Amino acid sequence: MQLVVARIGRAHGIKGEVTVEVRTDEPELRLGPGAVLHTDPAAAGPLTVETGRVHSGRLLLRFAGVTDRNAAEALRNTLLIADVDPDELPEEEDEYYDHQLVDLDVVLADGTEIGVISEISHLPSQDLFIVERPDGSEVMIPFVSEIVTEIDLENQRAVITPPPGLLDAEQAVVASARDAEAEVASGEGDSGEPGDSGKDTV
Repeated sequence: MQLVVARIGRAHGIKGEVTVEVRTDEPELRLGPGAVLHTDPAAAGPLTVETGRVHSGRLLLRFAGVTDRNAAEALRNTLLIADVDPDELPEEEDEYYDHQLVDLDVVLADGTEIGVISEISHLPSQDLFIVERPDGSEVMIPFVSEIVTEIDLENQRAVITPPPGLLDAEQAVVASARDAEAEVASGEGDSGEPGDSGKDTV
């Protein structure tokens, strides 16, 4: 099985290094020195990782044979693709590879169908499920334990408990108005104290 693990960004410096947008939870394994990666477009590869380092929060890679800025810039926007055994599992119990999650049915705790996971978006703060709904629209579900309460690979489903407004914007407006009215009635206002974001990664 082939999986996209990164996208090459702009050149960095004059010695062939490039920035990369990481699309894997295991960059040390997939993008480490010696890794041989297929590419899209195919004509750009295969590429062998020669060195890697983190600079200002970004991963920088240098590939064998890419020795100057012009050659590095020519690789911009190229996708890096790794060969992965479909039976391979992450080391941590509560971690999953993208290919395990894509195409899972997304349901509420009572079994109500929400849609199907079409893509996993890896953001710096958290991962998101891109869920395609039956009507063709998309909704983004944060992959955090407070919302995604169960990943059931055997039954090919993800169980979610969404907060008001996550699936329906109108619910968010109603909930906010109700909360505001309750605060006014009780004489309470905004304390100005930040709350717990609760963004613990699953």
